[in-house]
Amino acid sequence: MKWIFKQTRGRLKIIIICLLLYGFAVIARLFYVQIIQHEELTELAKANWDREIPFQEERGEITDRNGEVIVTNKLAPTLYFMNAQNPDIELVAKQLAGVLNTDEKALLEKLSKRAYLTKLAPEGKNITTEQAEEIQKMQIDGLYSGVDYVRHYPYGTLLARLLGFTGYDAQGLAGIEYQYNRVLTGDPSAIRLFTDAKGNAMPQTQDEWRQGDGGATVELTVDVALQQVMERELSQAMEQYNADQALALAMNPNTGEILGIASYPTYDPTAYQEVDKSIYNRNLPVFMTYEPGSTFKIITLSAAVEEKVVDLKKDTFYDRGFTIVEDTRLRCWKREGHGHQTFLEVVENSCNPGFIEMGQRIGSDKLLDYIHKFGFGKQTGSNIAGEASGILFSKEGFGPVESATTSFGQGVSVTPIQQVQAVAAAINGGTLYTPYIVSRILDSSGDVLLENKPTAKGKVVSEETSKIVREALESVVANGSGRQAYRDGLRVGGKTGTAQKVENGRYKDGDYIVSFIGFAPADNPEILVYVAVDSPKSHLQFGSVIAAPIVGQIIEEAASILQIESADAENQLPKKYVWGDELTERVPDFTGQTMEEIIEQQYVYKIEWHGEGNEVTEQLPKAGELVKQDGIIHLYLSN
Repeated sequence: MKWIFKQTRGRLKIIIICLLLYGFAVIARLFYVQIIQHEELTELAKANWDREIPFQEERGEITDRNGEVIVTNKLAPTLYFMNAQNPDIELVAKQLAGVLNTDEKALLEKLSKRAYLTKLAPEGKNITTEQAEEIQKMQIDGLYSGVDYVRHYPYGTLLARLLGFTGYDAQGLAGIEYQYNRVLTGDPSAIRLFTDAKGNAMPQTQDEWRQGDGGATVELTVDVALQQVMERELSQAMEQYNADQALALAMNPNTGEILGIASYPTYDPTAYQEVDKSIYNRNLPVFMTYEPGSTFKIITLSAAVEEKVVDLKKDTFYDRGFTIVEDTRLRCWKREGHGHQTFLEVVENSCNPGFIEMGQRIGSDKLLDYIHKFGFGKQTGSNIAGEASGILFSKEGFGPVESATTSFGQGVSVTPIQQVQAVAAAINGGTLYTPYIVSRILDSSGDVLLENKPTAKGKVVSEETSKIVREALESVVANGSGRQAYRDGLRVGGKTGTAQKVENGRYKDGDYIVSFIGFAPADNPEILVYVAVDSPKSHLQFGSVIAAPIVGQIIEEAASILQIESADAENQLPKKYVWGDELTERVPDFTGQTMEEIIEQQYVYKIEWHGEGNEVTEQLPKAGELVKQDGIIHLYLSN
């Protein structure tokens, strides 16, 4: 018996110890669950109860180089309905249909869906502020308003074909909006409503707010003020010449920064459905390919000077109006020819046979090598959507005739941005830079996520060659085919282009793309502008007549916007007078002279006197500026 009792007592001890260990385990588990895992388990429980009403964070803005907002957002709420919280759905449908201007029956069907939360789209998506206020006054149970935004364009259609647009769900569908959609899109905030399985609010829990994050800001290299000038000029050209389309591109030749980029016709990004897809899918300065015409002669000129096969001022050439290459007659634009001229005059006159001679002196293989070195035949790396590569002859197919036509810009196909990239290298000292349009990307806190810097691809010509090319192109504007781009007080260089359009492998009669590429100041370029007008309806379809004055006007206004210093009169080449030009004179300095002294000089232009007294203290225009011989000079007297 004693043995049995001892055995029983031992078993009881084991049971008690097990019970104590079990109790400690339960207590430890409760402590772990109630204390350590409290937050985690609470969130898991809430996840089963919560219903989120999204509050869209603002999509990132798009700004110009100076921080001027080009694309921003406008508040546009979206409606959500929880039918478990409102038994009278028919009344809700009737109330909302009147405000949303939609079909009551269709809305009732949507409100009656067996879902814990119904998004009323498209009827109640992106509603106006007025609609939101009217609905709020109705105090409809179960109806919630989520914060949403639509894109807002303070400058209307400005830059539309570059910027692109967003779709129904605020996602980028074209242009910059599409390319940078990931960084522009923010992480949405939300109100968390806690309900039971039937959708009834749970009284023991409070609604919560989940904070999101706004989208990043994309800062472009463009200048809004300059862009407005460019688009205004293109718009006027389209109307004046009834052109099919037109484009303009402005760049800092020393960095590759694109200062302006425009295509016409344009469109309203908020109504992109109303235009043909080809308009918003084709950013012409990077998409369009065509024979460049005489603007391409700058490449031939640069190669010829670099290879020292021509001295522009000493070497001469006789143009009889055509030249023959392997039994093929290649004509100059001037049928009777330019006669005897220096090679500088060949450049000024844009003489095709003269440039063929330059190309022949360079040699086919070297000329093709230079064309590739200047970036033709491949994308520039601008990272602008839709950029084309252009078309060049293969080395095997680049015979004497092909080399001859290429030397004056015929037979090859290039894009405007390739043209600008190449000419920038020819005038900036010889460095080929990658064009770029996005300067920086900043997150919602203002921290820099990405910053682009000028990228040099290599040296294509020497500083000395570049200087000679600049001087020759300045002479083109002062004395040659680019005279319409001449601006007093601003040293402008440039080159015209008139290219016959090709269709099905044949040139179209009377159908041209006219262009001009210009830069300023000619001695130290700060801006390069290219303009092309497609199929202008004019009896004078020449780049010199149509495109050159547009570029001249853009550069003139750009000088003020970009604060480009004016040139001294003695440093600027005088404009060569051609019959029909308005006669002009430099304004004398009248300040300090008396009225009697000025009257005795018997000037041809009209003088208007302002104020009283006898001595001139101020004048307009200022001394040294050009004035028409029949113009007016305003002189202000001492009192």
